[in-house]
Amino acid sequence: MTDVVSEGGAGRGTRTPRAELALKALRADLRSPERLRSVLEQALVYGGATLAAVYAPGEHGDQLCLIESAGVPRSLYGVRDSYPLSGASPVADVHRAGRSVWLGPAELALVPGGARHTPAGDFWLAVLPLPPDPRGGGCLLAVSESPGGFGTEDRACLELFAEAVSFPPPAEPGDTEVLPSSFSLAMDSGRVEIDDEMLELFGLVPDDFDGKVETLLSMTVPEDLPTLMSVVEADHMSIGERELEFRILQPSGEQRWLRLRARLLPAAAGRPSRLVGTVTDASKLRSGGNEVARVQRLAAALATAGTVRDVGQAVVTALRRPLMADRIALAELEGDRLVVTVLDPPQPEAWPEVWRTEWRSEWPDAPVRTMPTLQAALREGRAAIWPAGTPLEPALADVGPGGLAVLPLPAGGRMAGACLIGWDTPHDFGPDERALLTASAGLAGQALMRAHAFDAEHELVGMLQRTLLPRRLPPLPGAEAVARYLPTTAGLEVGGDWYDVIPLPDNHVALVIGDVQGHNAQAATLMGQMRTALRAYAVEGHPPDVVVSRANRLLMGMETDLFATCCYVDVDMAEGTAWCVRAGHLPPVLRHPDGTTAVVVTEGGPPLGVITQADFPMSPLPLQPGTLVALTTDGLVESAELDMEDGLNRLAGRLAAADPAHLGLVADALLTGANRSDDVALLLMRYDGLALRPLRESWTVWRVPEAVRHARRFTRRALRAWRVTDEPDAVLLVVSELVTNALVHTDGQVRLDLTLIGNRLRVAVADVSPRTPIKPTSIGWEATGGRGILLVEALSATWGTVPVSGGKQVWAELPLTELPPTGPVGG
Repeated sequence: MTDVVSEGGAGRGTRTPRAELALKALRADLRSPERLRSVLEQALVYGGATLAAVYAPGEHGDQLCLIESAGVPRSLYGVRDSYPLSGASPVADVHRAGRSVWLGPAELALVPGGARHTPAGDFWLAVLPLPPDPRGGGCLLAVSESPGGFGTEDRACLELFAEAVSFPPPAEPGDTEVLPSSFSLAMDSGRVEIDDEMLELFGLVPDDFDGKVETLLSMTVPEDLPTLMSVVEADHMSIGERELEFRILQPSGEQRWLRLRARLLPAAAGRPSRLVGTVTDASKLRSGGNEVARVQRLAAALATAGTVRDVGQAVVTALRRPLMADRIALAELEGDRLVVTVLDPPQPEAWPEVWRTEWRSEWPDAPVRTMPTLQAALREGRAAIWPAGTPLEPALADVGPGGLAVLPLPAGGRMAGACLIGWDTPHDFGPDERALLTASAGLAGQALMRAHAFDAEHELVGMLQRTLLPRRLPPLPGAEAVARYLPTTAGLEVGGDWYDVIPLPDNHVALVIGDVQGHNAQAATLMGQMRTALRAYAVEGHPPDVVVSRANRLLMGMETDLFATCCYVDVDMAEGTAWCVRAGHLPPVLRHPDGTTAVVVTEGGPPLGVITQADFPMSPLPLQPGTLVALTTDGLVESAELDMEDGLNRLAGRLAAADPAHLGLVADALLTGANRSDDVALLLMRYDGLALRPLRESWTVWRVPEAVRHARRFTRRALRAWRVTDEPDAVLLVVSELVTNALVHTDGQVRLDLTLIGNRLRVAVADVSPRTPIKPTSIGWEATGGRGILLVEALSATWGTVPVSGGKQVWAELPLTELPPTGPVGG
């Protein structure tokens, strides 16, 4: 294997010299505000800190005030904006004594006001004095969540950065000098002064610019405008500098990414407050402090990431576009397997088979042992980079043929997972990129551990629902179905949403979705009972209205005050017809092959468990090959801010814009932004139609002495009409035995059904007796009966019985060696 470049673990003794080089690379202007921010950002990378902040005496000299900070939001650790100089706080103590303090959880517990804990557990605090300064010195504060706190290298690096801190001079009243920047915006009038470089970035010429900030804002891509407005409005500017990236639409029609860095200058005598800063081209990742600034934004995003999926999305947002990567995967390490949580892009064809998504709401898992290169990187715990052309196993080589970076995600003394970043074209890995990757890996690992603990709590919440829901959906003839279930994130509540897909005889499929009232264990238990009951009634062969009616009577007989809603759709895959029954539930949403959608307004009955003698009318649904049927519960379309009708219309609109070729991606897209204060169940089915349309004939057998002969004659005519001449004697013998058994052993109506699909003929005889025929274990030579079922078994490829509307149907399938010509003829 070619050389592997590793970062973050090449030897702890090398980190301090690298920190010194990073400080030398900063701007020479020691008094610039940009340099202070860059020093703090470098402290995050090299000092093992998740938060870094600088304090200095305030204007009146009685407070130590926050000057600048970087990293995770301060509120997570209880770090304040100011501390009294005479108070008993670590910041004030260090400022008075001039000596550094390193406090662990035990020492923090003794600090007045009590210790604070992160969601992952304890944290460590470091406070270092700053060099003497005309303002009276100050302190550098740093926080670490690493086990054991700040190590020897961490402390050495933080001492370097404390020595490098310098404060920008305060703005003089009436100072009219504009700081070196690309623009200066007067906040009262909206007039903006920009230089020629900024005009060129926006694609403007001086004669075309009227000096109004609205002119520049009008060129912003609409999706990025709210973020940009939060900077140019003075009320939103906080202490320190703001940095963001946004897109503009140039006069040529092309989009360009720009990076804005700005700070607000307070109003002086005779002058309004001004926003000053720079705008640079962000289309490429640039060297210097800008890369490290991304670490701060990633840390802020990870601090609010509640779930493992949120952590993955934050990493993708922070890294993929700046690194110009073609794909990013984030996976948790569980034992010896990687459980993939985020793939970007999400299209399955963009990834090797081992990483692709499946139909389930869970993501696939990949055995680490099948990828020894990845296994070695995780064992060493270092960020590893392989350039283009490196011979790797296919599961890794196809992720990044132009270059691959693997970031082990450390947390709590172990590996929490891995992040894979791949490029399609040869990629040059610069030193700044490697530093960014190393710093991002540490932050992502800690966030992943916090999110995993959060997800574990909600795993207990959803465990009962998942055990009562189908583990996987069955394959369907002529259709594809996917389902998603999201438990509520509101506390540890247990809900009652459910779904089911039930294969039925004669190429029928039942789609079921429902919701039991309430969010508790009783609702979840009742959900399991109702799902089982509906499945049992459906398999018995009842029509949809009878299935729902019987489930209603069953619920009425239970000792419960809860009720349930349900939508039941019976689809005939061969004929392309469907019947829908609603019991107080949302109507189906259809997406037609031409992309139009409709919320199907059907007549419905009351919820289950409300009225014993309730009517549940059936309504037809129009189906064509390519039609998409969507069934959902109210958690997806209703919330405190959204009524149900608007939610259904929004669902229909999003369904119209979706690509039905990948149902899993459609389902995931529909769940984006779902109301997590309630359970959500979603069931999608795309009807494609059977490749071979079955030929069917049915006949009610007369109870006359010649009944069996009439049944054989009907069979001959049907086969002749279908141009089947192969093995008619075997078919006629099976018909004779099945019809004879039904006439001899049952009373009431007997029906003979013949179905031809391809080269298989199905013979089915239905009667009103639920008793299943029993195959004898042995028959003596003197016995006069009992051989019928043995003959059927011997002549058929397969046979069986199914319940049908209180009775049963005995069926047998026979293969035909010669296919009939296409298209039946009259007989």
